[in-house]
This record gives sequence, C-alpha cells and structure tokens, in this order.
Amino acid sequence: MTQARNTKEKKQKSEPAASRFLLDVGPLRERARQEIMECAATANYDIEPAKGGRVLNIALSTECVCVLRYRQHHFVAKGIHAEPVAQAFLAHSSEKLSRADTLAKRIVQLGRTPELNPSVLAAQSHAEYVTCDSLKTTIKENLIAERIAVESDREMIAFFGDRAPTRRNLLEGILVVEEEHADEFAGLLETG
Repeated sequence: MTQARNTKEKKQKSEPAASRFLLDVGPLRERARQEIMECAATANYDIEPAKGGRVLNIALSTECVCVLRYRQHHFVAKGIHAEPVAQAFLAHSSEKLSRADTLAKRIVQLGRTPELNPSVLAAQSHAEYVTCDSLKTTIKENLIAERIAVESDREMIAFFGDRAPTRRNLLEGILVVEEEHADEFAGLLETG
C-alpha cells in the first residue's frame, strides 16, 4: 500500500501543474479559508509583496509624471499646427491618468500603499518632466519619454513574468498604448 501511495505521489509531482491542479483543491480551499482577510495576492505568488508593490509604484510614478508633462505641453503648445498636437497631448494625459488610477487600485488590492508624494514621484519615475520651447522639440521629448516607457514596461513585464500574471497583463495593456503613442509621435516628427 505504501509503495502504491509513493508511486502516486511521485506521479503527481512529475505531472505539470496545470494537469494536477484539481488534485490540490483541498489545500487550496483550506488556504483560502485561513487567509480570508489577506489581500488579493495569494500564497502561490512567487514575488515578495513589498518588491512587487515597489515595481508597481515605479510604474505609477512614471504615469503620474507623464500626466503632468502632457498637461503642461497641452497648455503651452503654440504655432500654426499646434491645435491638433495640443489635443493629442491632452488625450494622452487623460489616458495616463486613467492608467495611474488603475495601477493605484491594483497596488491597494495587493495590500500596499500607492505612493503619490510629488517628490517621490519625481525621484522614482522613469520618465522626466521636461518643458520645451518649440512644438517640434515638445513632440521629440514626448517620443523620447514614450520610448523610455516602452523599455521600462518591458522590463517590468519580464520581472513579473508568470509569477504574477495579473500584474504582467496590466503592464502589457499599458505597453500597447505606449507603443501607439511612440508611433504617433514618430509620425508627427516625420511630417513636421
């Protein structure tokens, strides 16, 4: 009987996790009952909550700095071709604000605190707050910022990988928009 049990346990351990998840339903239910008041991050997350929260706070800081930069660029855009570009800056600012809100909510769901102190935002943001003296320079600086965001988002996505798929998916959604913005600004520079 013991040999049969050992064979069964060895077989379960060698099976891929996806094929044996139903076999683990008892411990799963027990953990859920024991950890009922914990945040959304369950015991099978392979990332220390504080470290994962720091990474999401960096993403939040980057989005917040970009919100302010885009707003400022919207208001100061001048020139014969400024109006459509200014409207694009305003739209991008609003999109980034929405993503910042989503990141902040996710940080709270994971039992952490979203960092919104302005001095901390500026210090940990991957994007820079840059003001410009011409529309073309403003477009160029926003293209640079979007390219930084794309690379930064890719690194964060790689960090979370399969260990935190919800956070990875959140950042992948942000990455898609960052790439669209970079493409838009590259096109504006070519036509400008």
